Amino acid sequence: MSGAVPGIAEDQSLDDVMLAMDVVDTLRHNERMVASDLSADDRETALIERLRKIYASQGIDVPDEILRDGVKALEEQRFVYEPPARTFSTRLATIYVTRDRWLKPLMIGLAVLIAAWAAFYFLVQAPKQAAIEQRRIEMTQTIPDGLQKFHGQLSRFAEDPDIKARADALLSGGQRAVADGDYDAATRSLDQMVQLETDMRQSYTVRIVSRPGEYSGVFRVPEDNPRGRNYYLIVEAVDASGALVPVQIASEEDQTSKRTSTWGIRVSERVFNAVADDKSDDQIIQNAVIGEKRRGVLEPEYRIPVLGGRIVEW
Repeated sequence: MSGAVPGIAEDQSLDDVMLAMDVVDTLRHNERMVASDLSADDRETALIERLRKIYASQGIDVPDEILRDGVKALEEQRFVYEPPARTFSTRLATIYVTRDRWLKPLMIGLAVLIAAWAAFYFLVQAPKQAAIEQRRIEMTQTIPDGLQKFHGQLSRFAEDPDIKARADALLSGGQRAVADGDYDAATRSLDQMVQLETDMRQSYTVRIVSRPGEYSGVFRVPEDNPRGRNYYLIVEAVDASGALVPVQIASEEDQTSKRTSTWGIRVSERVFNAVADDKSDDQIIQNAVIGEKRRGVLEPEYRIPVLGGRIVEW
């Protein structure tokens, strides 16, 4: 210990100081004695006498000077620790010295919050923002540009005036949907324009199906006319390389439409029977190609009389 203890002479030994502190401690642990004796006029004498007996019973010889100094030190609260006032600085100091208790839980909590935020941002917020930006680009650039591009292709190459009229209607409807901010309608107009352009560019021949295990023709009995029959040749679209071509076909039976390379085309009973007779002798249809679809038009030109109705299921 360096430096002098306040209230004690600098030439006192360390043993004297420690002994005085022990006296104070003894008095503190005998609160009843302090309360009764220190209130009397002769409290110092009585306390010193009692302290002398306590130490004597322990075989310790304490000089009266040390005992008096101990009693005085107790009155002056010389060896009492007084905590500093609760100022902002002391609060900061307390937080710092107790960091081992709160720092680790705090860091774990921060890590959990950061992980939760990152998961929300990358799994929810970022994709949502990307989708919003993608839709904005489509509505301001992709869809308007696409409508103009495919309308131009249809106007340039279509031979059928009906194709051009449909292209004009799709362009007008798509532009109106873009102006109204109707994403679904605008996308639908562009998809239909692209499909119309694809159908217009197709070229293929229409061939009657003539393979083992497959029908070349079927007939239907109308529900409203049990005595009648509707006759269909089963045909397929084939390009110049021999590959089947998907074609948009609308069924006259339920008004549904689907893309398929094989469908039924309605013909008269006479034409149906003629094809059946052609196949019956050797199971080969000699004149299987019955139509041709040219680029620039939507419908094939048939070499035989057809009634126009089509089916997609049989």
